[in-house]
Amino acid sequence: MFDIKNYDYKLPPGLIAQIPADKRDSSRLLVLDRQRISMTDSHFFDLPRYLTAGDLLVVNNTRVVPARLFGRKESGGKVEILVLEHHGSNGDASATRLCMLKSSRRPTKGSLLFFEGDISGRVREILENGLIRIEFSGHRTVDSLLDEKGRMPLPPYIRRENNNYSQLDRERYQTVFSRINGAVAAPTAGLHFTATLIERLKQSGVLFRPLTLHVGYGTFGPVRTMDIREHILGEESYSISKKTAEAINRTKKNGGRVIAVGTTVVRALESAVSPDGSIRQGDGKTSLLVTPGFAFKVIDALITNFHLPKSSLLFLVSAFAGLEFIKKAYCAAVNREYRFYSYGDAMLIV
Repeated sequence: MFDIKNYDYKLPPGLIAQIPADKRDSSRLLVLDRQRISMTDSHFFDLPRYLTAGDLLVVNNTRVVPARLFGRKESGGKVEILVLEHHGSNGDASATRLCMLKSSRRPTKGSLLFFEGDISGRVREILENGLIRIEFSGHRTVDSLLDEKGRMPLPPYIRRENNNYSQLDRERYQTVFSRINGAVAAPTAGLHFTATLIERLKQSGVLFRPLTLHVGYGTFGPVRTMDIREHILGEESYSISKKTAEAINRTKKNGGRVIAVGTTVVRALESAVSPDGSIRQGDGKTSLLVTPGFAFKVIDALITNFHLPKSSLLFLVSAFAGLEFIKKAYCAAVNREYRFYSYGDAMLIV
């Protein structure tokens, strides 16, 4: 159960979604019933059929920053960086940020990098795994440059040979719930919701409450341990408001279901639970790794996308639905040609 080999599966490359569905809620939905061990093919716009009045959908309102920048070194060579730090920055023109660097040759400490908009960056620290700290300076803030010129930090399995999809990605690699800048990747389960679908759900008595968890690059880091329990996740910041905590606690008390929209919501809620099972309001950090055997105290159902083989996100859904059931579901999804990963289809696990 804890051997990484149990979390591998074969996926034809053609099933990796390269662009989003024409409409957000037209993506397909595979509904898994854990009690009946059954699977139902549906569409996301049919979600109201599977929810009831009193259910509470908890969504992540983090906003993905278009944090990819292209520039050049003093030698003239090209560089690409992903700015990883956003929330909490003071907006000064000069700011030091943790970045991930892509370059044929790594620049030396103290060297300069040049970007659009009269902004330069000095390499202040060189870290492991392609990480560096850059001190930005210029006549404008790096945040304003990202807002205007930055590209969305799409995962590497989404191929972009040119900039033709830049505007599409800026719109569709962002959920309709996004409010607070800070994520380096989208909480993809939320990508399927539309304003119309949300209104239909509310009219049927389904409730919505947000929390914030800023998705960090560590969530998608490769697992290099044979025993999945030994994998270490990087910390991610989360915030749960008083209203959201009260809504969750009230829903549990009244017998309704708390439904997590995405694995980020699961990790935030299961990190903020008190010994008595209630949710604590406030800010925190989580490095929670969920593997089979984990005792879920808060969530009753989960909306999620299909995840990469041997990933910590696949561990989590296997812990919630059962490893063998998830294996069967993923096999069925491949055979039925569901679309996988960030821009792909979704699952509802009840």
